[in-house]
Amino acid sequence: MTNKEIISSENLVYAKPELMNDNTMHYCPGCSHGVVHKLVAEVIAEMEMTEKTIGISPVGCAVFAYKYIDIDWQEAAHGRAPALATACKRLWPDRLVFTYQGDGDLACIGTGETIHALNRGENITMIFINNAIYGMTGGQMAPTTLIGQKTATCPYGRDVHLHGYPLKITEIAAMLDGTAYVTRQSVQNVAAIKKAKKAIRHAFENSMQGKGSNLIEIVSTCSSGWKLSPEKANKWMEENMFAYYPMGDLKDVK
Repeated sequence: MTNKEIISSENLVYAKPELMNDNTMHYCPGCSHGVVHKLVAEVIAEMEMTEKTIGISPVGCAVFAYKYIDIDWQEAAHGRAPALATACKRLWPDRLVFTYQGDGDLACIGTGETIHALNRGENITMIFINNAIYGMTGGQMAPTTLIGQKTATCPYGRDVHLHGYPLKITEIAAMLDGTAYVTRQSVQNVAAIKKAKKAIRHAFENSMQGKGSNLIEIVSTCSSGWKLSPEKANKWMEENMFAYYPMGDLKDVK
């Protein structure tokens, strides 16, 4: 079969989303960010919102998200993405506005911004990548680091008497009156990826229908920070993180 026939084949397994730029990604092999980027790009195109979407990129591993998805972007100070998203949505209510943040950005330095934007019921979506570690800055303990999990700043494992408990920000969000849809997903296999894409679409539609704020947590891997191969990182995530951060919808206001 020629290359041309392969490209035109109806059996083509994968095609690059139309909104994904041709830039080489800076993420480590096995990182979950690339998969989530693909899903976001697909959903925006399928909703025909390409010209009316504003993404807010964070400080952290996904700081260069604007290089990969061809939509309008704003860059926020560390943890302040929800505040910037609030301003964008209030100024341009016909826009689809979302933040894309890691656990250090959303659940640590940005906890206040996150909680209050969700509680106000801002018609935005927060996409929250939870890999239980600070990936970009050297593998330090994050608010979401599991009990006993070793990092650069807790080399003997997270100790609840010293460091406190892992923060379940998604459970907190589900209790807030302003939230319309709160869910926890993952992208380690095809079935999980399909569920995550459906969740992103649902949250984006809620945003455009004025139903309130939406939070999508994606439990993810960090092969470099965890010092595991991509395959072993996925297995470690399934065996350890899913027990503390269970999958599924926590709130869906119809």
